Amino acid sequence: MTTKKERTLKYSMVKEEEQDDGGLLSLEKLDRASPDLWPEKIPGITDFIAMSDTPIRTPAPEWSRGLSQEDTSAMLQLSTLSPNALIMEIKKIYDEAYQLGVSEAKEMTRGKYLGIFNNAKKKN
Repeated sequence: MTTKKERTLKYSMVKEEEQDDGGLLSLEKLDRASPDLWPEKIPGITDFIAMSDTPIRTPAPEWSRGLSQEDTSAMLQLSTLSPNALIMEIKKIYDEAYQLGVSEAKEMTRGKYLGIFNNAKKKN
């Protein structure tokens, strides 16, 4: 149990803290400007680029130079797929390649039976 004297002492300490809060007030003006987090590697380059009317062009990577517009759009479409959808697409392409191989083998056998390839060798 606390005595009356202790309660009075605690009350006076709280009262003094409330009065001291006025002493914590600061009239200092803080500069709120953001610091330069990413300084320019070449001073003034940002202003120079802003003055330019032409966009900055980077050469296409070497691996993409032989791609057609259709190839690029197919890559973009595949990049938007979820992992499971991409796996299903790969399986579908694998199945199509297998079926194409089976069909080619049948046609080669058919051509052999019809003697198509023998005639081509004799002519040369």
